[in-house]
Amino acid sequence: MLTKDKLLKCLENREEMARLLDLAEIAVKTWEVMVSDFFSPPIVAEAQTLLKKFTEVDILTWGGYPQAERQRVGISRTEIPLDPSQIPLAALDIAGNFLFDPATHRDFLGAILGTGLVREKIGDIIVLGERGAQVIVVPEMVEFLETSLTQVRSVPVKTRAIALDELKIRAPKTKEMTTVEASMRLDAIASAGFGMSRSKMAEAITSGDVRVNWKDITQASYNVASGDLITVRGKGRLEVGEVVITKKERYRIQLTRFQ
Repeated sequence: MLTKDKLLKCLENREEMARLLDLAEIAVKTWEVMVSDFFSPPIVAEAQTLLKKFTEVDILTWGGYPQAERQRVGISRTEIPLDPSQIPLAALDIAGNFLFDPATHRDFLGAILGTGLVREKIGDIIVLGERGAQVIVVPEMVEFLETSLTQVRSVPVKTRAIALDELKIRAPKTKEMTTVEASMRLDAIASAGFGMSRSKMAEAITSGDVRVNWKDITQASYNVASGDLITVRGKGRLEVGEVVITKKERYRIQLTRFQ
């Protein structure tokens, strides 16, 4: 392996990547599957890029359901097949009557963190409106939260463990569209996909509100490619699909917007 310092030199999330490299070394030496805490999408993306450099390890990311944003990273030797069952996860139901005091994702997260739990132990939070929420956590925190999480905002709650298949996951709303552009510039494609003027999109890009494959991109002229995922703060996600060059040498681009 390359030295850790050289590997980490150009990375954004050095602390998290250093921990993953340590786990990878243990996995290679012990032939055991090693699992990280929960990471946000940008860190997961960087982890996939980093660990794919090593032919002796495989990785699998899993957060409890296919669209999960926060995921744990499983690492094993290539000789050991990985599947989601090897990444320990648990789910909790946080039930209360929020009809007169509605709670947001931030409220539920704040209440959980208020028990003393750190963010890395918490996966996605699924808000269920006036009924409460469900949350994915590391299994070792279930018993603690069942006794410690008793209130969100002003509402008393009952926290109990549930099976992962009891999660009330809503499939994301998608919108398919096609745009024809003179180039593959980020500002052109994102403005078409999100229904914004090109000038407003350019402002969003230079302001740091736009990511491509979870990496901050601040140049409107950045060229995207088929398979790229564009996210705009507060607007959702846009996937770049098939790209075809027309007879007039323009780009016909299939887009899928996730809302």
